[in-house]
Amino acid sequence: MIREAIKQKAEGKKQTVSGIGSKIRAFSFMLLALGFSCSSTTREEPKDADAAAGWKVTVSGKVGYPQKDGKIMIQQIKDGTFGWQDTITLRSNYTYSKTVTLSEPGYYKINFFNRQVVDFILYKSNVQINVDGNDPRGFVEVTGSPEIDLIRKAQSILTEAERSPVIIQLNEDFNKAVQAKDNARIAELQATYQKEIQKTHDKLAEFLKSQPASLGTINLLQGNTLDRDKYTDVYIAVADKLKKEWPDYAVSKEFVTMVDRMKVLAIGQPAPEIALPDTAGNVVKLSSVRGKYVLLDFWAKWCGPCRQENPSVVRAFNKYKSKGFTVFGVSLDRSKQDWINAIHQDGLTWTHVSDLKYWQSEAAKTYNITSIPFSLLLDPNGVIIAKNLRGSALESKLAEIFDKKAN
Repeated sequence: MIREAIKQKAEGKKQTVSGIGSKIRAFSFMLLALGFSCSSTTREEPKDADAAAGWKVTVSGKVGYPQKDGKIMIQQIKDGTFGWQDTITLRSNYTYSKTVTLSEPGYYKINFFNRQVVDFILYKSNVQINVDGNDPRGFVEVTGSPEIDLIRKAQSILTEAERSPVIIQLNEDFNKAVQAKDNARIAELQATYQKEIQKTHDKLAEFLKSQPASLGTINLLQGNTLDRDKYTDVYIAVADKLKKEWPDYAVSKEFVTMVDRMKVLAIGQPAPEIALPDTAGNVVKLSSVRGKYVLLDFWAKWCGPCRQENPSVVRAFNKYKSKGFTVFGVSLDRSKQDWINAIHQDGLTWTHVSDLKYWQSEAAKTYNITSIPFSLLLDPNGVIIAKNLRGSALESKLAEIFDKKAN
């Protein structure tokens, strides 16, 4: 299918710190605060005196196939680990119920006998979770949670688009083009597919912007359901809503902080200064190349996708360097010799800097780099005008820029 082809092409050109992706699934979602690397600690549920300003909600349900020797465990996910947790007693009629005292909305897991785990969100409504109880992929039914309903609605917007007659026909035409090895037709169909999917993402963006403060919205946006560069306005709108409605909640604050970092690197913003040593040890500033269109390129010798991308950057540099374009390379290498060898091997004849601190590079911290290759295209004033232009996309953008200047 076209989606898989585009996805594989994109994923083949990025190397990340964690390598963890995110997909929306029915009745299940990735809890980004947990990150799948929790250390388990037992904390007590808030005392009644502390809960005076809070509220109580009930988690209940029925288990289809309970395990005699197993336990049901409910666990809060907070600050990247398990917070409060407790066991739940299963009744003789295979039902269970647990009242939880909350002071803020939160992410939770309920573990049935170490056989089946369900992620869910608790806020101000009672939640019912009915499960198989004997199979990790068994039956799950979550009701009563507006946050889960929101995630389901977002999922339905995306899946309806994938099942539309237009997308189905595009996939059929794409398969025929692949069999015929018609590269021009393949590229044409991929472009059309992207435009159709763009319409769906626009619809999803408007839906999320219209929602009240919700951990469901936060979870979807943190999971990159929408492209952060294309839909920065959605992230900002949600963050502004959270600051007004949930100013003191931990997850809300975390999201707002993330968006504040995004805004620094948003298209239309000036690129933060970088001042690092070049291969000779001389400190060179990013601002030293102001006056030209600059590709600020984060890369490393050890990054395969970066090295695969380098020929495209070289081609663009050689084609447009006489017209006012240059590259400012920032390496996340640790070995100076490796860095210099890669520069020579790949023919990268532009400005290079690095503090050889790997992911702890000062520039990487400033630019919140979590994956490479990562690049920004800056105008002559140092303002960000595009992000992550891969392959022919960089040349196309430069052609657009310099053709306009010529006219």
